Amino acid sequence: MNDSYLYIIIALLPLAACMVVFQVNPYHALVIRGILGAVAAMVYAVLGAPDVALTEALVGTMLAITLYAVAVRSSLVMRLGLVKDEADNEQHFGQLMDDLRTIFRKRQMRLELVPYPNTQALERALMDKEVHATCVRREQGHATSEDEKQFYHTAIRVKRIYEIMQTELTSPATILSYVNTPAEGEKHK
Repeated sequence: MNDSYLYIIIALLPLAACMVVFQVNPYHALVIRGILGAVAAMVYAVLGAPDVALTEALVGTMLAITLYAVAVRSSLVMRLGLVKDEADNEQHFGQLMDDLRTIFRKRQMRLELVPYPNTQALERALMDKEVHATCVRREQGHATSEDEKQFYHTAIRVKRIYEIMQTELTSPATILSYVNTPAEGEKHK
């Protein structure tokens, strides 16, 4: 009996597993994880283990994908720290937040505003990696004529978020800067 089709199906398992590991987009990884589970269930069924195949199909594929989807969705949050009450009733700040929400919505991300009591606590939160970025009101005393429209300074510690905002943010209300935060081991020296 020719079992070459079985070897081809079994070879799909490590291929699909590698694709899951190296996938950048979490939603594509979920789809590939579903394919991996379906292939595994098919292999079990062909090899004569229908109970294991059914378990893999129900738990390993359907339930796992559902739980992974919930976890991925809840983890795609960009936390923006700001000083409490600094931007209340500010037209420019509202427009900036609308622009940021639009940018991150395209990437299935939520923008979460995290208030801090003062600028020092805000900077500490950025260095301690509690927030991904901070947005503070700029002092207008030393602004040049080209900087007069930029009311805020946004410091971002995640390089990819900085790149996204730098290319897509059309609001002139803020200056963007990338902040290199210390690694976990360097922080405690």
